[in-house]
Amino acid sequence: MKNNQLIIAGVATLALMVGAYYYGTKPIAPAFAADPAVVAKFNTLSKGGNSQCSAEFAQAVKDGTTDAPRIQGSCCSPMDLHRYSEQVDALKKYADIPEIPPDPYDIDVTLAKTLTAYYDTTLTPDGQKAYDYAMENSMGKGPCCCACWGWYVYGGLAKMLISERGFTGEQIKELWDISDMCGGPGEHINHV
Repeated sequence: MKNNQLIIAGVATLALMVGAYYYGTKPIAPAFAADPAVVAKFNTLSKGGNSQCSAEFAQAVKDGTTDAPRIQGSCCSPMDLHRYSEQVDALKKYADIPEIPPDPYDIDVTLAKTLTAYYDTTLTPDGQKAYDYAMENSMGKGPCCCACWGWYVYGGLAKMLISERGFTGEQIKELWDISDMCGGPGEHINHV
């Protein structure tokens, strides 16, 4: 009996030593801290939006018959503050392109209608290759994960940017990935 107790005590001590070494040397990730203005806007958009994931809402955006002047909130899943903060920060690099919404969760309806009108644009063969590249390689395998209002708005935006500003497929893919308006943690599903 004493030998078993000694073995158990030895194993427990070894486990504590290994754990202390491992956790003592592992770098600690800095805590996420969002800008207070971003947090305030997040709180507003995440609690009371009008965004809908439906064909009817997509048609209303296209026709300009929505009641509200802005499309706000997430489309499919609850918004995630960490992801939202990263998105609005990453979109700042496009601030000089007025057609690119600076916040995918707060879009002017007039702009959405304008961009949707570009959705049916026929691209040149090279332009279509760029669009197809973005379709194949973006997180949602398109401008959004489903054929909602965002699909048509960001699909039209892509066609406009390709045809009028020479955007590449990689640039469109990047823009779609950071402009995802579906909500949820995005790539933060498995980490903080």
